[in-house]
Amino acid sequence: MRIECCTALITPFIGDTVDVEGIEKLVSFQIQNGITGVLAVGTTGESPVLSWEEHHQVVQRIAAAVKGKCLCIAGAGSNNTQEALEASRSAVKMGADALLLVDPYYNGPSSLEIRREYVAPVAAAFPDTRIIPYVIPGRTGAQLLPEDLAMLFKSHPNVFTVKEATGNLENMKRTRKCCGPDYTILSGDDAMTFDMMTDPTIAASGVISVITNVAPAAVSRLVRLLGEGKLEDARKLKAALDPLFDLVTVKTTETTPYGDVMCRARNPLAVKTLMAVLGMPSGPCRRPLGKMTQKGLEKVLTAVRAVHKAYPEVLQPVAEFFDVNIEERLNTPIFVKGLTYEGY
Repeated sequence: MRIECCTALITPFIGDTVDVEGIEKLVSFQIQNGITGVLAVGTTGESPVLSWEEHHQVVQRIAAAVKGKCLCIAGAGSNNTQEALEASRSAVKMGADALLLVDPYYNGPSSLEIRREYVAPVAAAFPDTRIIPYVIPGRTGAQLLPEDLAMLFKSHPNVFTVKEATGNLENMKRTRKCCGPDYTILSGDDAMTFDMMTDPTIAASGVISVITNVAPAAVSRLVRLLGEGKLEDARKLKAALDPLFDLVTVKTTETTPYGDVMCRARNPLAVKTLMAVLGMPSGPCRRPLGKMTQKGLEKVLTAVRAVHKAYPEVLQPVAEFFDVNIEERLNTPIFVKGLTYEGY
């Protein structure tokens, strides 16, 4: 089984402009710390709010930066098959090794339609390129089912991988049963990677991770330990990383004049905020994503301070590569200035 630990890279901005130099720094950081692949313009890379010109620019930069060093996966999904084909054509031309196709969102095709009218046309158009369906019904309102994944694998051998983010272990087990032992299941949820790789009825091969944006070496080591069957060491490392995994989405209860409300800071807001605190290329999220609440930021800082105190090696690569003092960055008010809303 080939073990993979890929990073769903954020797209850094300076103001509202893509930070090209920042992309190259982040990619170098990832490669230096053992990542096997970099995903350009996935959800974490804010693909929904990039223009197609920006989308292609980011893919081009990442493909060039990783060439010969690790895999370049290009987000090429859409709720419009023609757009997906055009994005795929551009990415392949720029040197992408694989294409990530998120299930079509909003218009809600059936699994049959996703297979026949979306993934299959892209797979047929680019038979020498690895195609990775990305199943995340919580964001898309649609789902490519295990049965259709198996049919795609049989008819199009380049569709031999799925990024699995259903959060449903039974669905993952069904995928393994339908697709067989040679099919590659990658976790699309940092917090579930351990369970997915240790359950023999799922037998995942790794992860496309968000938290590797800040902890690539530690998460890569976790995946390697799991692949080698060193479960005790892996369990200890997972315990160290769990507080970071919990930051992919940050939930807080906020007070309004009309009562309490649940506020959910969804990926990539928390990780980009943390990266800004740590002095890494990041910039703001593009609207309609905005800023964290003060409670949300405190939740992030509390978790990361605890990780850094107990396991300083997790963030040591950030300190060394970006020449920052982690303790100072996490505890000095100036480094969080402007990162939150004033009030709800």
